[in-house]
Amino acid sequence: MTRVTHRSLTHKLLNSASVTVSVLALMMAGCSQPSSETTAATPGLKSPEETGVLQVATRNGSTTYYLDRHENPIGPEFSLVEKFAESKGWTVEWTMHESTAEVLEALESGNTHLAAAGLTHLPSRTEKFARGPAHTEITQQLVCHREQRPMPRLPEEIPGVEIRVTAKSSYVETLNALSGEHEGIQFSEDDELTTEMLLSEVAEQDLDCTVADSNIVQVMRRHFPHLEVAMNLTSGQNLGWYSPTAFKDIADTSHEWMNSREGDLAIGEMETRYYSYIGEFDFVDLRALNRRIDDRLPEYKEKFLAAEEKTGMPADLLAALSYQESHWDPTAISPTGVRGIMMLTLNTARSLGVTNRLDPEAAIDGGARYLADRHRRLPETIPEPDRTFLALASYNIGRGHLLDARQLARELGKNPDSWEDMAKVLPLKADKRYYPSTRYGYARGYEPVHYVQRIRNYRDVIQGAFE
Repeated sequence: MTRVTHRSLTHKLLNSASVTVSVLALMMAGCSQPSSETTAATPGLKSPEETGVLQVATRNGSTTYYLDRHENPIGPEFSLVEKFAESKGWTVEWTMHESTAEVLEALESGNTHLAAAGLTHLPSRTEKFARGPAHTEITQQLVCHREQRPMPRLPEEIPGVEIRVTAKSSYVETLNALSGEHEGIQFSEDDELTTEMLLSEVAEQDLDCTVADSNIVQVMRRHFPHLEVAMNLTSGQNLGWYSPTAFKDIADTSHEWMNSREGDLAIGEMETRYYSYIGEFDFVDLRALNRRIDDRLPEYKEKFLAAEEKTGMPADLLAALSYQESHWDPTAISPTGVRGIMMLTLNTARSLGVTNRLDPEAAIDGGARYLADRHRRLPETIPEPDRTFLALASYNIGRGHLLDARQLARELGKNPDSWEDMAKVLPLKADKRYYPSTRYGYARGYEPVHYVQRIRNYRDVIQGAFE
């Protein structure tokens, strides 16, 4: 069992611990430096050996803990901690913090047993806290827009390039070290935007370059194809857990577990589910799409047309959605368990009465009905094509997160019925200035925007086959 608490921008509890609510996305802010105060346990915080409850501090992000589109908690840190706690017979109570700095503050105050927030193992941290196990190796990377000119490929080529990084992060430490070795390197710290948001600014060419951990870059480049790794700034660094020194026994116990066969298997499962399926980066291969229109689409064209007749969802739209999901592969399967030509989850398939997700006819029919349901449950006052675009976004990110974004749009004076406005608001679900006030919290809000964009592009190419 998992219990979750949240801290808002005003440190107000947003959700009770009995409600399992958390959030998605792609931010590991790096490595904030703790103060020199002595770490001590908060009076009254007992060991999980006594209470059966493991208090864990983390932050929202796709490399830590988040909700999927069906509002189930997932994430690399979530998976590992839950396995560790299960091995000890403990319940996990998660506390969400807005930044790495706040997680470190929780360690300093001693009001948590364990910090699992994608923290880099650094000598300065190990001096202050009890170091737990490492689970992921990353490098810090300088990331620029692929059209950046000149593109800095060596540290001595960085001077003159605008660089902004998350404030109080390990990236600051790295760039300070580089500036001491190479004259002219300058950068600024941003105490408002996360690494994820800074990467989006680079993708929009509002910023020359930023620095991010390689696992964040790996995920982000799928959604922002113009991001390019200019160079690695560090060698391999470990991400792992820390405990307050007063709970050193928990750090030691978790280290023993992580290095056991059970822990090794848990790491392997985590890597398979969250990272291994992300292949080498490339742009959408239009030649491959056109080739598949010729050799794959004819087999399924009539099934898409039949689904359109039954649900009212256009056949070319369904085909484009299916291509986005599976590239029209009826046997497709992801490490997270979604399957088939429409990549349905097991729970969604069951709710739709689809008993075999690998049956393309049943899957296309089920996926079409699911999209039609997303479409039907939106207000009828929303005009087309905005309503269809919002339905696609709901198919991707989940209805709860979409409703959050619509409410946020109203609060910001935007039109929740306009896809143009919603495409600007949805990414704010990944912005710490906004998501704490939403019901379902953090989400990779940029993803449905690009998801809809890709489907629209695919549809432009595919529609000729249905005319």
